[in-house]
Amino acid sequence: MKYLVLIYSNPEPWGHPAYLRDPRFRALPAHERAEVAERADVFGREIVESGELLGGAALDAPASARTVRVRAGVRLVTDGPYAETKEHLAGYVVVDCESPERASEIVSGIPDARFAAIEIRPLAGESGEIGKIF
Repeated sequence: MKYLVLIYSNPEPWGHPAYLRDPRFRALPAHERAEVAERADVFGREIVESGELLGGAALDAPASARTVRVRAGVRLVTDGPYAETKEHLAGYVVVDCESPERASEIVSGIPDARFAAIEIRPLAGESGEIGKIF
């Protein structure tokens, strides 16, 4: 099954990897920050080697986003992400694994899970095949 993993982060200060800029990460003792970063590197290698990582990307700052809505045939384009929230979508990863439980295990290896929120969603379509949206 394929899952979209949405990584959320505080937009201030913005940058990637997002957890490195989180004030809670920065407040950790130096040795603990080094351990978190090392675990992140190991995690990345493991999901690449297992074949479960299909792809992903970091997103630019929320301030660079534009939201488009069409109402009564009129296009309205506004600056910024679609919602006023404390955390914003920072990036995404697509994984292919055997179960929602395995997806949760994978996600718990992403350092941002310790400092922000990560959402897991199955991709639409049969057996996680990417569904047609247009």
